[in-house]
Amino acid sequence: MGELGVGQRGRTYIREFRETDAGAVVGLIHRTIDACYTGVYPPRAIAFFKDLHSRNGLLERSRSGVILVLERNTDVIGTGALVENEIYGVFVEPEMHGRGCGKAIMRELESRAVARGHGEVELSVSLPSRGFYEALGYEILGEASMDVGEGQALCFWKARKSLRISGLCADLRRLP
Repeated sequence: MGELGVGQRGRTYIREFRETDAGAVVGLIHRTIDACYTGVYPPRAIAFFKDLHSRNGLLERSRSGVILVLERNTDVIGTGALVENEIYGVFVEPEMHGRGCGKAIMRELESRAVARGHGEVELSVSLPSRGFYEALGYEILGEASMDVGEGQALCFWKARKSLRISGLCADLRRLP
């Protein structure tokens, strides 16, 4: 963990979640869901995602695992969690997509999994994020869906990645 870079816009670094971050992290997640999932998922699926990533859901994940935040200056611009060997809730501010933020969060989560003795990690892949996870070496295992009511479904993929327990280092590149 630590500082990722200092650029024109200030310092960017990954740190552990604090309970006082809950409002900022939930806001980030809900903005990202609205921007990236609207038009891809039906309304009840979007509501399900927001409920899953509510303040209570976030605090529960923080008690059972680790949540990381990516911060630029004092703004939370990304987040992700690791519970056992499963990665949850990786979100980055939409205007920061494609700048390495999500990759830096994933590398740190993977590094943490290795440090805890996990040889692989698993995650659920949303429809808009499949290419991102495949580019990071995740193997799509199959399609899955969940009935969210009123004839609507939340479709996703299950994925996993084998990790090298020795030699895996966090890829903390400089971010713009």
